[in-house]
Amino acid sequence: MTPQIASFFDPATWTVSYVVYDRHGGRAAIVDPVLDYDPKSGRTSTRGAAAIRDFIREHNLTVDWILETHAHADHLSAAAWLQRETGGKTAIGDGIGQVQAIFKGIFHLEADFATDGRQFDHLFADRESFHVGELQGEALFVPGHTPADMAYRIGDAVFVGDTLFMPDVGSARCDFPGGDAATLYHSARRLLSLPPDTRLFMCHDYPPAHREPQWQTTVAEQRAGNIHLHDGVSEAEFVQLRQARDATLEMPVLILPAVQINIRAGQLPPPEANGARYLKIPLDLL
Repeated sequence: MTPQIASFFDPATWTVSYVVYDRHGGRAAIVDPVLDYDPKSGRTSTRGAAAIRDFIREHNLTVDWILETHAHADHLSAAAWLQRETGGKTAIGDGIGQVQAIFKGIFHLEADFATDGRQFDHLFADRESFHVGELQGEALFVPGHTPADMAYRIGDAVFVGDTLFMPDVGSARCDFPGGDAATLYHSARRLLSLPPDTRLFMCHDYPPAHREPQWQTTVAEQRAGNIHLHDGVSEAEFVQLRQARDATLEMPVLILPAVQINIRAGQLPPPEANGARYLKIPLDLL
């Protein structure tokens, strides 16, 4: 079946969130929702997530899943807030524990912070099947950007997370803890081995100056024109290109607050003795 897909673009973080739904049965999944965050004041808001909630309500949809492709470094997740508003199970790939363990040490999180993924309602294994109403879904393990990335194939659409960008932008960076360019190459090739007319939906777009943001392409378009991963690019060529480019990139603006929230399935850190919640900024570690 062909899923219905609504896109929600967040210009502050260049992130695209999605509502994927079965028009006949009224069941839905939310993919990679964004929690608004002001890094100057430390304030969060749910303006963008409220637009997703309102869409769900206006279309009388029942949310089965809130799917995270990975623990994002460039935006905070609104999964926990949306779950309270719309229901649904939060889910991510079963490799999230490795990411949690890495960042528990970096941020020196509370001793009882679990690194087995229990903050999420469900952890997907590679090739695990799931349903959104009558729509058939499949989780695809695509590490490289992080060691725990998942893509979600629902009907003829695949939500690729940060594994691929639009063809004129290329691919995700691989220099975060646990990332690996060679691994990303093979993950991308796995996605690009799908049928040519498969629709691919990006998590981000960082467009060149000459065009507006876009986030939908196909396997055929990626194989023909992706500047990093078009047909004919070898693993060695990609690794050399990706490592050279990563060496020039600054850390994402929101990586420090984002990862702390996102490894908690969008939950804020526990309050301290004064009732306030705090994020940490490790010095000279990243």
